[in-house]
Amino acid sequence: MKIEETYIKDLIVVKPTVFDDGRGHFFESYSKIKFENLDIHIEFIQDNQSFSKGSTLRGLHYQNPPYAQTKLVRVLDGEIIDVAVDLRKNSPTYGKSFSILLSSENKKQLLVPKGFAHGFSVISETASVFYKCDQYYNKASEGGIKFNDPSLNIDWGMDLENAIVSEKDQFLPFIQNCNSLF
Repeated sequence: MKIEETYIKDLIVVKPTVFDDGRGHFFESYSKIKFENLDIHIEFIQDNQSFSKGSTLRGLHYQNPPYAQTKLVRVLDGEIIDVAVDLRKNSPTYGKSFSILLSSENKKQLLVPKGFAHGFSVISETASVFYKCDQYYNKASEGGIKFNDPSLNIDWGMDLENAIVSEKDQFLPFIQNCNSLF
């Protein structure tokens, strides 16, 4: 397992070691010991999984403290553009976004720490997304940023005119008006 740092502090890409043979492949998607050896000390307590049709866009979501979540995101089937936006007001990268192609093919994972909004767009016919969290979901602490905030200029890898977006996500505020407590 290897990590790749991004230009945003604490936001990292995890690349598992994949063992291929004539039967298929095997890899450890998570190992607490291996993460600790990479100086990543997180106690995951909840797993979540979603299935989405192509052109679905989910996000950008976060939970405020004390229920803020660190997420380890990966794709079980399909392809997504995974996006994280830095909401830490004292960070030099506040308001900056990072996006990466996550797929069942490349097996990469994105570790999204507390203090970030997160979302993804499905660019394959369907996608199954799995993520580990270090905090339980708490509806009262949830917040979000509108996916098409012009100040973020996110390339979702799809035509936003045809995106399938929940009603809730369509009415989220732009980053300048969000209720982030980070």
